Amino acid sequence: MTNDLRDEPFDVEVSSSELVYRGYVWDVREDRFAYGDEELVRHYVDHTGAVAIVAMDDDGRILLIQQYRHPIRSRDWEIPAGLLDVEGEDPRDAARRELAEEADLEAEHWADLGTFALTPGGSTETIRIFLATGLSATPEAFAREGEEADIRLAWVPLDEAVHAVTEGRVHNAAMVLGIMLAAERRRAGA
Repeated sequence: MTNDLRDEPFDVEVSSSELVYRGYVWDVREDRFAYGDEELVRHYVDHTGAVAIVAMDDDGRILLIQQYRHPIRSRDWEIPAGLLDVEGEDPRDAARRELAEEADLEAEHWADLGTFALTPGGSTETIRIFLATGLSATPEAFAREGEEADIRLAWVPLDEAVHAVTEGRVHNAAMVLGIMLAAERRRAGA
């Protein structure tokens, strides 16, 4: 069964799809659709998608950033990440841009760790996570504002980050996925 375990695309007949709220970063949409013998109505966040980066140095440490996230009223630990909000931008190019903008870093090597639906019951958001290695500083530092103005950076050994995840001390989903995927990749010798 393990090799057969996978999500399956499934189309339904959508009778109407209406934008009910246009937001600064994402929108809310209402869909009416047939499912079996019923017509269902669902509201969801219509999201641009995002990328996240596990930046790992030559000593096996990963870069974590801490910044304020208003919806959860917390300065949570995260990996560098950002929206796919540039029309037609390749996700790897978006990851390069976000790593530079949030951490003043560039990477020589990039590995795709996968694409994940973070809240499939309420959002179209998917996040593509990359592993970046061969790190170096960008030629110049980026100006940051808003919640990014006081980002705190920390280089954390991967094993310590795994323990923070398994002990429930950190909660950011993209970071948890990235840390665990990087740890599994290292364990498998990739």
